[in-house]
Amino acid sequence: MVATAVAAVLARRRPQAPTQAKVPIPAQLDRQDFPEPDKPWLLVVWTSATCDSCARATSKAQLLASPQVSYVEVPWQERRDLHERYGIEDVPLLVLADRDGVVEVSFVGTPNFTDLVGAVAEAREPGSTPEPHLGRPELDPAAAADRRGGG
Repeated sequence: MVATAVAAVLARRRPQAPTQAKVPIPAQLDRQDFPEPDKPWLLVVWTSATCDSCARATSKAQLLASPQVSYVEVPWQERRDLHERYGIEDVPLLVLADRDGVVEVSFVGTPNFTDLVGAVAEAREPGSTPEPHLGRPELDPAAAADRRGGG
């Protein structure tokens, strides 16, 4: 009788979902691979012509181009070499790299404009926004909990 009850309880338990692989995001870019390597910041949007949300991502990101921020779209069909060099598998992928090419901010998918602006502002001037984790999953407590399976 007890064995039957234990078996019934165990049968109702569902195993945890398998851990999902992370989307590869480059940690560093060679600024010479992109236009305007002397600007302090580089905002790259990796795209594809077959990606419906890529146009929304590029329309938001290009608004951040300035004398301090170089903006470049890298379509897979035109620059497959760069997609392969940096291991880009998912688009749209937005990355903000500093003068040395270190990727400071990244978004997989199309971020909302407020989050994108906030993340770029925080990277350029740390402490300038109330949400320093935007575009930085390693700093986001909710994202960390999701990675640990706690939320």
